[in-house]
Amino acid sequence: MARPVALQGNLLEGAIGKCCGAPARAPLTRPEAEEVATLLKAVSDPARLQLLSIIRSAADCSACVCELVPAVGLSQPTVSHHLKVLTQAGLLMREQRGTQAWFTLVPERLDQLGQIFA
Repeated sequence: MARPVALQGNLLEGAIGKCCGAPARAPLTRPEAEEVATLLKAVSDPARLQLLSIIRSAADCSACVCELVPAVGLSQPTVSHHLKVLTQAGLLMREQRGTQAWFTLVPERLDQLGQIFA
């Protein structure tokens, strides 16, 4: 069994400073924590992460549901449900174009998601 390596000197001080030093920002308020929880719940499903990734990689950060169904290999009702959850969380905007629904990434909301643990 390997022995744990003891941290010494600046390495230890740097680790403690990052973890236990002065906070870079104030702790979340209850409403902020609830909003963050909504975002995290929305992206906690692998299919939803895959959908966000596909839409993000599109040229204009938008995709038709008809393109997303075969890309993720799920049924149309299941994909629509996941898109609805992402839309309700504010990560996507839905636009009806004729008979097709198009979904566009909301970059500001995605940035908020990226800042949660920054």
